[in-house]
Amino acid sequence: MIGIVMFFVALFMLVIGFPVAFTFGAVAIFFGFGASIIEVMPDGSFVDMYEEFISMFSMMPFRIWSIMTNKILMAIPLFIFMGIILQKSQLAERLLESMGVLFGKIRGGLAVSTMLVGALLAASTGVVGASVVAMGVIALPIMLKHNYSKELSTGTICAAGTLGQIIPPSIVLIILADVFGQSAGDLFHAALWPALFLVFMYIMYILIASYMKKELAPALALENNFSYNNQIKKAIFAIIPPLILIIVVLGSIFGGIATPTESAAVGAVGSIILAALYKKLSLTLIQEAALESVKITAMVFAILIGATAFSMVFTYSGADMIVEEFMLNLPGEKWGFIILSMLAIMILGFFIDFIEISYIIVPILIPISQTIGIDPIWFAILIAMNLQSSFLTPPFGFSLFYLKGVAKDSVQTTQIYKGVIPFILIQLFVLVLLIIFPEFFGLDS
Repeated sequence: MIGIVMFFVALFMLVIGFPVAFTFGAVAIFFGFGASIIEVMPDGSFVDMYEEFISMFSMMPFRIWSIMTNKILMAIPLFIFMGIILQKSQLAERLLESMGVLFGKIRGGLAVSTMLVGALLAASTGVVGASVVAMGVIALPIMLKHNYSKELSTGTICAAGTLGQIIPPSIVLIILADVFGQSAGDLFHAALWPALFLVFMYIMYILIASYMKKELAPALALENNFSYNNQIKKAIFAIIPPLILIIVVLGSIFGGIATPTESAAVGAVGSIILAALYKKLSLTLIQEAALESVKITAMVFAILIGATAFSMVFTYSGADMIVEEFMLNLPGEKWGFIILSMLAIMILGFFIDFIEISYIIVPILIPISQTIGIDPIWFAILIAMNLQSSFLTPPFGFSLFYLKGVAKDSVQTTQIYKGVIPFILIQLFVLVLLIIFPEFFGLDS
């Protein structure tokens, strides 16, 4: 049971605010030491205990080396760099400004344009925090200025911002591909239709809600000299370049022309070209983007190393066998396992980030899913969709805190909570559809 206790101790330390990577590493060493004592008791000496402890961690250098040389994970810093360059090139501002006016004459048009921009940002940046903050700074004041409901405005921004979890090239999908031992391109391809369907459902909700309740999202009163032709030209100039970049990056992966790592390199170069096209390219921009990319990547890989040590001790203690036995004896077998694992991941998503869940929880579930005969691609997409739900869900959803941080006193926390509820229900509906009718999205269960 030492592994089970270790898991809850680590979770408690994370909840009270200890750094993630150091928490996993420290807990692994402490409980690994305890497991060594238990292993050699009652007749073992201190030397026996020390040798057992060293033996347990003897493979850590090799595991760290395999992480650092993993070609799939090499795509992470490249996609992060691509996203930061596009963010600093004011891509979000251009898209929201042009599309907001273009759709403004429709009730809920600003919210629809925010959702579409969120989808484009997700496909070009893949960083949830950056998307939520960018749209919170730009779109929220505009929607509130035009008398949009605060609940609808905040809910739309939070939901649009979290699309980076599921729309390729998502960092979540890259990490899950590594954990599952699957091709990142296969996961990108499998996630595309569920992601687009989710965006479609979000937009339908906004349009229906705005039509049924007129004061929720009124149409914009456009100026007399407003020209749709000029606005369409501006929108095309804002949308086409990043859209070409997305098509090149994802198209090269889907077409089998390039690996995700190679396409990430193309995307990084393409983002620099776009910055030059928008007249934002400078040496300072590249230096800042490179520095931020290194910081984020270092954090991700530090968490990976801590999580590797944690999972190694967890497995050594035999806790994985306890969990596996419990899961295999659930009523309903496959469906019981799916329901409980999805519920556990959603609850844990309130407290810990997707990286920790991917490298601590998912490796425990994979052998069980293989025993039951669950398709790994389908299971990975379910987890990705679930993790996106946890980013939205009150009271601990990360996107809610990101938005509140930039919105400050313009909206209340309770209004953000109320605003995201319809989008959470839509997301859960899509998740249930994905579970019950995977063939609808071109997947096998």
